[in-house]
Amino acid sequence: MLGQADLVACEDTRTTRKLMNAHGLAPRLATYHEHNAARVRPGLIARIKAGAAVALVSDAGTPLVSDPGYKLVRAAIDEDLSVTAVPGASAPLAALMVSGLPSDRFLFAGFLPPRTEARRKALAELRAVPATLIVFESARRLAESLADMAATLGPRPAAVARELTKLHEEVRRGALDRLADDYAGEDAPKGEVVVVIGPPGARDTALDETEIDARLRVALAGGTSLRDAVAAVAAEAGQPRQLIYTRALALTRASDDADGR
Repeated sequence: MLGQADLVACEDTRTTRKLMNAHGLAPRLATYHEHNAARVRPGLIARIKAGAAVALVSDAGTPLVSDPGYKLVRAAIDEDLSVTAVPGASAPLAALMVSGLPSDRFLFAGFLPPRTEARRKALAELRAVPATLIVFESARRLAESLADMAATLGPRPAAVARELTKLHEEVRRGALDRLADDYAGEDAPKGEVVVVIGPPGARDTALDETEIDARLRVALAGGTSLRDAVAAVAAEAGQPRQLIYTRALALTRASDDADGR
């Protein structure tokens, strides 16, 4: 299809030209990225309306995450123009496949917010989703983001996939709290990072009181509200919220008594 296109819009013509050269293709290339998208997009739509075949190559892969290609597709659809797809590399699906976590139901949540408070709020909204979660994260924020995941979601099984399909591909698997500790103790990794998180109850569905108390202490120590901590641990333990709430109250009262001595 690229060989038949009248014009190929791409983020970086140097990168896309390597792809074209590898396949013996020489279409006309046009730069289309976040900095010029608003200016270039009307011209691309006009070319399509005039009968030209315009192809879009996404450097960010499928499905146009953090890519102005989404707006180009939306604009073409709004003009009732034909849009078709040739699926490209997909980091979320690749990470899911190598994670070893349930793949029958999953939710791709894109990038988490960069700041802790907003990130924990976003994670709290995802906590009860009965599916494997897939998120993108900046390599330099990975350790603190994993810590927020552990505090908000509990020690769910997870996988950190980095540089997928590339020379330095790496996948680390383990509980969120252990992964957070591992990455906190080393320099920030390099490259593109995808975090895959098991669904509620993916590992433990019947915890004793000692384990429940330990998880509540971790959640509460991370600055999570009592209500959010109870909801997170209840989801992890597979037990009623009222039962976990009773345990949480007992812990907080014991802590208050100890502080008052």
